[in-house]
Amino acid sequence: MEDVAIGYGFNNIVKTIPNTNCIAEQFPINKLSDLLRRDVAACGFTEVLTFALCSKSDIADKLGKKIEDTKAVHIANPKTAEFQVARTTLLPGILKTIFHNKGMSLPLRLFEISDVIYQDPSKDVGARNERRLCAVNYNRSSEFEVIHGLLDRVMQLVEVPFGGPIGYELESGDDPSFFPGRCAKIVCRGKVIGTLGVLHPDVITKFELNLPCAAMEISVEPFL
Repeated sequence: MEDVAIGYGFNNIVKTIPNTNCIAEQFPINKLSDLLRRDVAACGFTEVLTFALCSKSDIADKLGKKIEDTKAVHIANPKTAEFQVARTTLLPGILKTIFHNKGMSLPLRLFEISDVIYQDPSKDVGARNERRLCAVNYNRSSEFEVIHGLLDRVMQLVEVPFGGPIGYELESGDDPSFFPGRCAKIVCRGKVIGTLGVLHPDVITKFELNLPCAAMEISVEPFL
């Protein structure tokens, strides 16, 4: 809009009073995201804001997955190899942030609440956004209990009990990004909403890190 206004000329825009009168209101998903940001930060995690675009290897090869299985939205004419696709997970951005801050004192506990993008033929634009929360603990030991504790705190905040048909639970998972036997699916009200566990050593190495990581990534939209 700003580019259009500059091209048209700010002084050429006639000031008018709108024909309709309305009161602005925040989108529920944005209100929930802001509340979660505050409380996750209170748990000792630092928020980061990473790029929505990344390379194909960031969301596929480095995480032990195939690009064909990610349902990623591809950029038709990327200007650089770093921005080839829209991210389908927040994890690579946080891991790259840790790499650039390896000189900081440990532990590094980072989180991000942002959108990921998937191909979706049912949408008129062929893609959809999904708001997610991702958190990573980087230390001399994985400290899985820190990430597990953060998950329990988030569920407590959104008033989802542990267990039962209206609650959440953990089930054994098999994700190539995580260490075998140390990965769990997060099931909320009968639906898988995310994953947590200890990252696979190959993933840590490919992002040029040298210490263990425990990570969690969940969709926050089911809590609306």
